[in-house]
Amino acid sequence: MADFVGSIDQGTTSTRFMIFDHGGNEVARHQLEHEQILPQAGWVEHNPVEIWERSSAVIQTALGKAGLTSNDLAAFGITNQRETTVVWDRNTGRPYYNAIVWQDTRTDRIASALEREGKGDVIRQKAGLPPATYFSGGKIQWIFENVDGVRAAAERGDALFGNTDSWLLWHLTGGTNGGVHVTDVTNASRTMLMNLETLDWDEELLGFFDIPRQMLPTIKPSSSPEPYGMTLRHGPVAGEVPLTGALGDQQAATVGQVCFSPGEAKNTYGTGNFMLLNTGTEIVRSQNGLLTTPCYKFGDEPAVYALEGSIAVTGSAVQWLRDQLGIISGAAQSESLARQVEDNGGVYFVPAFSGLFAPYWRSDARGAIVGLSRFNTNAHLARATLESICYQSRDVSDAMTADSGVELETLKVDGGVTANDLCMQIQADILGVPVSRPVVAETTALGSAYAAGLAVGFWQNTEELRQNWNESQRWEPAWTDEQREEGHARWKKAVTRTLDWVDVE
Repeated sequence: MADFVGSIDQGTTSTRFMIFDHGGNEVARHQLEHEQILPQAGWVEHNPVEIWERSSAVIQTALGKAGLTSNDLAAFGITNQRETTVVWDRNTGRPYYNAIVWQDTRTDRIASALEREGKGDVIRQKAGLPPATYFSGGKIQWIFENVDGVRAAAERGDALFGNTDSWLLWHLTGGTNGGVHVTDVTNASRTMLMNLETLDWDEELLGFFDIPRQMLPTIKPSSSPEPYGMTLRHGPVAGEVPLTGALGDQQAATVGQVCFSPGEAKNTYGTGNFMLLNTGTEIVRSQNGLLTTPCYKFGDEPAVYALEGSIAVTGSAVQWLRDQLGIISGAAQSESLARQVEDNGGVYFVPAFSGLFAPYWRSDARGAIVGLSRFNTNAHLARATLESICYQSRDVSDAMTADSGVELETLKVDGGVTANDLCMQIQADILGVPVSRPVVAETTALGSAYAAGLAVGFWQNTEELRQNWNESQRWEPAWTDEQREEGHARWKKAVTRTLDWVDVE
C-alpha cells in the first residue's frame, strides 16, 4: 500500500492540501487564500470557481514540494467549511450565483418566517437545528427567489446543490464529464433538510423550503470503503486515487483530536469557534441552545452523534482589528499588543457581526464594544478581542454541561488561534480547566485523512489513531474563582447590550 494519505481542507478564508504519513505526521502542505466578497452589510460570498482553482493549485504544489505523485497516496479525504451553499449547472459546471457563506445573514426573513409559522420545532426535532441564517436550506431558497431560472433548472434536474465538499468532489471526479454528486452525513446535517434518525433527506423538511430532492447530493458515510469516486489522471492529482473520506470541518477536527468516546470534547479556533462533545450513538437533543449533529459515520457502523456549540466570530474578530481598524498588521501582533496591559481595563467586546450563534441564536444582535473610558487604549481592545473568543467558548461549555451532565475536565483545542499563547492562557483562566493543544494543530485536515485512510485499511482502527495523538502544550488556569465569575458576569452584561439592534421581519 502507498505510504501517505492526502487531505484537502477547504476553509472559510483559505484552502490547504496536506499530506500525512502513517504516524499522523505532516509530510507537506500548501495553502492559498481566496477572496471574501462582501456585497452589503451582513452578506458574505465566495467565488466557487476561484475555490476550485485554488484547490487544484494547492494539491499540485504540495505534491510537488514533497516530490510525490498520485501513486504515493493510498486515499484522499476532503474537509470543508460547512453550510456554505453552492448551486451550479450540471451541464456547464458554472455556478448560478456566488457561494453564500455560512456567516451570511441575508436569510433572516426566511428563518424568522419558519419560526413564526410553527415549523421551527419540527426542524429542531428532525434536523437537530434551530431555524437560523447559518444553515444551507434558507440559502437555497434565497437563490430560488432571487436568481432567475434556478428553480426551474432544479426541477428539470439541471441545477445541483452542495456545500463545498460536494462542489469539489464533483470536480475531482470529472465535473461535467461524469462527476459524482455526493456528500457525507455531517455536511448533509447542516442543511435543515436531513433527518437525524434516518440520515436521509426528509420530505417534510424539503417541503418547508420547496426544494426539489433531485438537486441534492447522495448522502454517504464519512469514511466509505466503497469510494465516492476516483480522482482523474488529467486532474490536479494527476492519477487515480480513491476518494474515501469526507467530513465537515468541525467533525473532522473532532476525529483529528481522536474524540471517539462519549464525553470527549474539542474546540476549534478558526474564523469562528466550534466546540463538539461526543455523545456516542445517542441523539441528545439540546435544551440549552446547542446543535445536535452527526459527529461521524464510519462505513456500516452506526452513526456517532455530538452536541455542538457554533460561534460565528472569533478569529475573524482578530482579522477585523487588522483589516477594518488597522490597529495590528498581522494576527500574531494581537498577542504582543494585548500583552501591553494586565487586564481588559473594563472593556468588553462582543463581536456579534453576524448576530449571535450558540447558545443565544439571536439574529437581531450586532457587535458592541462597551465599558470604554479615556483611560483605554488599543491594547485594551486587543485584550478584549482575545477575551471575547474565550468568553463565547465559556458560554458554550456551560450549555454543554447543562445538556449532558458532563463536567469538562480538559479542553482539547486546535486551529489557527491556538498559536496565540496569551489567548489560550485566557481560555484556561475563563474556563477554570486545563487547555491542551496537540502536536498537529491542523486537526481538520488530519481528521479527513483519518476518515479516508480508515476506509482503505491504511489505519486499522480508531485505537491506532489514538496512539498518534501527542500533546504539544498545556495551559493551566491561573485566575481565582472570584476573578472568573466576576469577569463572566460582566461579559454576560455586555452581551445584553448587543440584542434587539436589528429589526428582523
